[in-house]
Amino acid sequence: MSVALQLGIIVGYLLVALGVGLIAYRVTERTAEDFYLASRSFGTVVLLFTVFATLLSAFTFFGGPDNAYSLGPEWILVMGLMDGIIFAILWYVIGYRQWLLGQREGYMTLGELLGDRFGSRALRGLVAVVSLFWLFPYVMLQQIGAGAAITGLTQGAVPFWAGATLITAFMIAYVALAGMRGIAWTDTLQGVFMLAMVWLALAWVLLAVDGGIATINAGIQANAPDFFALGGGAYTPQFMLSFAISIAFGVTMFPQINQRFFAAASETVLKRSFTLWPVLVLLLFVPAFLLGTWAAGLGIEADVAAGESVLPQLLAAYTPTWFAALVIAGAIAAMMSSSDSMLLSGSSYFTRDLYRPFVDRALSERREDRLGRLGVVGFAVAALLASVWAEGGGIGAASVGSLLIEIGDLAFGGFAQLAGPVLLALYWRGTTRRGLIAGILAPQLVYVAFNFLPATTVAGLPLFATSYFGWGLSLYAMLFGVAVTALGSVADRKRRSGGARP
Repeated sequence: MSVALQLGIIVGYLLVALGVGLIAYRVTERTAEDFYLASRSFGTVVLLFTVFATLLSAFTFFGGPDNAYSLGPEWILVMGLMDGIIFAILWYVIGYRQWLLGQREGYMTLGELLGDRFGSRALRGLVAVVSLFWLFPYVMLQQIGAGAAITGLTQGAVPFWAGATLITAFMIAYVALAGMRGIAWTDTLQGVFMLAMVWLALAWVLLAVDGGIATINAGIQANAPDFFALGGGAYTPQFMLSFAISIAFGVTMFPQINQRFFAAASETVLKRSFTLWPVLVLLLFVPAFLLGTWAAGLGIEADVAAGESVLPQLLAAYTPTWFAALVIAGAIAAMMSSSDSMLLSGSSYFTRDLYRPFVDRALSERREDRLGRLGVVGFAVAALLASVWAEGGGIGAASVGSLLIEIGDLAFGGFAQLAGPVLLALYWRGTTRRGLIAGILAPQLVYVAFNFLPATTVAGLPLFATSYFGWGLSLYAMLFGVAVTALGSVADRKRRSGGARP
């Protein structure tokens, strides 16, 4: 029954989303601005929930509870509190300035804004290339996850390639039709639905346990007494701050999130949205991570290290089959809602920041709209082929596939490297084109090198480690990027003031 129900929910979600897409297509103008930004018309509820649902992924419902189950409930502080507050501040500091410039100059992407601000096609293209480098494998991860989920739901009756192709084909049709407006409408419905489901799951488990919260706490005291002590174990201050800062700065630079900064209908909408953001994040992560913590207290057995997720087992033990199926299938739909936004943003970065400035500067609005829809198809098909190839493990594919997946896992830190230079570009008049290009490129090279080259020791000093003194490498690379941008800009200005050619 659960398999049929889960598949029914997924198919139902696909049909509802497609219906929303068709309605959105009927009211969408045939221009790039309407396709990518819904003509900058989002109100508070739609803007808040489309950012919210775009960030929802399998991690929220599987990875997060798994971490709380194995490491303790402090993940609520990392993802729910610190990450939510830091991102809200960045939304104000970066997003508000982007919105102001976008309203005045008509910008649709971050690369377009920076390229125009500094008069550089190279800078515009560099931002697009860096963003697509991290975005492509991240889309692959969603496709691989969706294909594996369909295979798991059908107990192998639908092979991986068929499941991934089905989901990708739907997303191509939906995104190419709906554009940003249809995606945001669906995101709003889904965000409200998932908030309701996760709180219902928490209440259902609590009521189903004989003795309620007292029994759960007694179980935690017996099975995992360290969970009652704040910090300790993996949760060092350096560990928590490294994760929270890197994720919040990375999310700010995610194309599918960053582009939504341009879409607010008014200044009031924007300010109201980032003010409400920490509350919305806490409303989701607190119940999700509490479920993982409670599973440890209730003696649920799950081999998280081997990839087994604890949430399905907890729901299976304490809720009816149909309800557990609803939550799990909804989580898969959440994964798909992130993928459609990634495809749209990937297409916009290609058409606006690579094709228009480097191939056809005279591209009309109507042709760009058509090219954007074709870009969605090309980006999705390329990621699907790479996903099937990596998952299949053909000749030489196993290592390449692992490499692509590893890039996807490191995407948060990779995107975070853009934030420091962008902040300087938005607020410091001393920033120069050459300084900014160096400040974007240098930390990316350092971050990739330190994460992919084997750790070694040179003259007694560790080299290519992923953390130093407990702090994650991503933070060091971010500071390096800020320093390179600032020093490079100062040196560039001195060189020009000395009479050299700019």
